[in-house]
Amino acid sequence: MRIAIFNQKGGVGKTTTALNLGAALQRSGNPPLLIDLDPQGHLSSIHGKTPLESGHSLFAFFQDLRALEELEVDWENIGRLIPAHQQLIKVDSIFGKGPAILNKLRHGLDVLEEKHPERHCLIDCCPYIGVLALNAIFASDCLVIPVSTDYLSLQAADQITRTLQVLEPVMKRRIPRYYLLTRFDRRRRMSDDVRNKLRERYGDEVLDTAISENVTVAESPSMNQDVFRHNASSTGAHDYRALFDELVERDSLPIRTTR
Repeated sequence: MRIAIFNQKGGVGKTTTALNLGAALQRSGNPPLLIDLDPQGHLSSIHGKTPLESGHSLFAFFQDLRALEELEVDWENIGRLIPAHQQLIKVDSIFGKGPAILNKLRHGLDVLEEKHPERHCLIDCCPYIGVLALNAIFASDCLVIPVSTDYLSLQAADQITRTLQVLEPVMKRRIPRYYLLTRFDRRRRMSDDVRNKLRERYGDEVLDTAISENVTVAESPSMNQDVFRHNASSTGAHDYRALFDELVERDSLPIRTTR
């Protein structure tokens, strides 16, 4: 499965979700490929050993026609990573928005999947609609849309839904999507209000799992660690394990059982 983690609003936990869902996959015996499709490169910075030169990053896939497999780097205790570079911000202006460029990542992953058919792919998207985000959407089997529990995030979720509705005739399919509540604080009435409003609008597409506002989730990236390695007994680790389990139950993460 190819899962894009996307929201047009920043600060909602996209990168954290990509990191920790990837770690949960690895702990299940299914190490994934993570792709950092954000010029800000937050996921790559958590890895800590990503290249300084754009020629060894995802930008080289777009600019220099390098194969995705050539750009992979190992990520201990998670899987593999194709890192970002700030030069990715130039992709929109260089290539425009024709069908060839919008489907480029999909075609590249098709080639990669022939060699690694069992491997899941998680794509950490940039927080705006452009060539990069559209590449992720066109390439993905489903979307996970993190929504932090504030009213501005509700507006962003509606905006994403409208964007996807516009894209569906072009893609000739309805891409499955799941709304994931993040920064959920059970002590705040607003958290429940946002969850209820999401469920009114999107029904079963809202995941039962919510990622709690949690110190471990917030501080683990600064230590170049996923939440499980930082504190496997924390609420954050429990929440991301629950997210993994729910996606498996919903058949969005078929896995090989090794435990």
